Amino acid sequence: MIVYATHKGGKYLPIQESLRIQPEGKRNLYINLTNRCDCACTFCLRQMKKMAEESSLWLKREPTAAEVKRELSEVPWEFIAEVVFCGFGEPTSRLDVLTELLRHVKADYPGHPTRLNTNGLGELAYGREISADFEGILDTISISLNASSAEKYLALTRAKYGMASYEGMLRFAEHSKKYVPHVVLTIVDHVNPPEEIEKCRNICESRGLALRVRPYEDH
Repeated sequence: MIVYATHKGGKYLPIQESLRIQPEGKRNLYINLTNRCDCACTFCLRQMKKMAEESSLWLKREPTAAEVKRELSEVPWEFIAEVVFCGFGEPTSRLDVLTELLRHVKADYPGHPTRLNTNGLGELAYGREISADFEGILDTISISLNASSAEKYLALTRAKYGMASYEGMLRFAEHSKKYVPHVVLTIVDHVNPPEEIEKCRNICESRGLALRVRPYEDH
């Protein structure tokens, strides 16, 4: 499933099915570009969640930008609040397609804010600062902080870049502040105890970053 909406109970639904269940009100539109990810988080739903084929976020192949644009052309935009690039893979692993589609949304569907959910390891993946690529086309970037130290982060995420991953993620967040209006770091409750969450809050405050505690979806 490339384009979808989310509903209570951890349901991922095609937009038309979402409207059938909830005909009133706006909802976020999620765009799924890839299965690829450079983390293997111990708590990640992609390793635990079983889904019916018609509502699965596992892609049989990666969609082209043209295919995504075609699906977007069929979306009832009057029901859409925010456009979120998310899915079960890491969106920045397809950076060129991601930025092309962000430009497309801003040009063809103006007035809809855009958000990127990312692990924040894109600079390590590409060997350069990538945050400037989002200037003018991305309103919010949500980066998974996950832990208060490099050691804890690596144990949780099993990121392919090893101990350098944590600082690389934080540097990306700081760089993004120059180009993206809203930069938010997130940590999942239920995975970490309150004292760990408080340490993460202090780290964010020391770097001028915002922290959001996300509810853990365990089914």
